Amino acid sequence: SPARTDRPENARAPPIPLPPAGRPPPPAAAPPVVLLHGFIDNRSVFLVLRRALTRHGHRRTASLNYSPLTRDIRAAAALLGRQVEAVRARTGHDRVDIVGHSLGGLIARYYVQRLGGDRRVRTLVTLGTPHGGTAVAPGAGLHPIVRQMRGGSPVIEELRLPAPGCRTRFVSFWAELDQVMVPVETACVDHPDLDAVNVRVTGIGHLALPVHPAVAAAVREVLETPETGEADVPVTGATSAA
Repeated sequence: SPARTDRPENARAPPIPLPPAGRPPPPAAAPPVVLLHGFIDNRSVFLVLRRALTRHGHRRTASLNYSPLTRDIRAAAALLGRQVEAVRARTGHDRVDIVGHSLGGLIARYYVQRLGGDRRVRTLVTLGTPHGGTAVAPGAGLHPIVRQMRGGSPVIEELRLPAPGCRTRFVSFWAELDQVMVPVETACVDHPDLDAVNVRVTGIGHLALPVHPAVAAAVREVLETPETGEADVPVTGATSAA
C-alpha cells in the first residue's frame, strides 16, 4: 500500500526546482583530478591511477592528451590552463588537483607557478618530473621541448624565480632507480616559496611511476590528505622526506 502522509490526498506535491540550463551540477567534496602524461606517451598510462582514484574516492578524472609535436613548455602550459577552465566549467568546482608524469609535471608546474594557475590548482602531484633539469632526456635532446627539460634551460631558470604567495601544494614522487632523471634528486621540488613534499620511491624506475599500484595508492592518499593536515604520506616500500 502507498505510504501515508499528512498531506491531503488531492494536494499536489511542490515542484522540484531544476537548475538553470547549462549550469553544471553542484560540486562534490573532492575536486576533480586532471592527469597529464609525459613525453611521447598518452592518457592510457594513467589507467591504474584512474581506477584507484575513482574506485576509492568516486572522483571525477580528466586525462588530457597533448601533441608530441608541442615544441614549447610555455605554450603547453597555456593550453593546460584552458583545459583546466573547461574542467572547472563542466564540474562546477573552483579548483582542481593535477597529477603529472615526467614532462607533464613540468608543464603543470609552469602553469601553476608562472601563469597564475595556483588560483585553480589545489594540489600538484608530480611523478619523475625534472624540476631542476635533467642531464639525460629522451631523444638525445633533439626535440625543442626536450631541450627545455635540460638543466640550465630558460624554462628551468624561470622556475627558480621567486614565487611568493603560491597557493598550490606540491608533492613530488622521485624514484631511486630513475635513469631518466640525472641526478635522480632533480625530480625533487626545491624552492623556498613553494609548499612542497618530496617522496622517495624505492624499487622501481621512471616508466613504472604512473603505472605501479603502490604509487597509485600513495597518490590517492596524498589527494585525500586535507590541506591543513599532515603533509607526509607513508608509502609501502618507499620512504618520504620533506
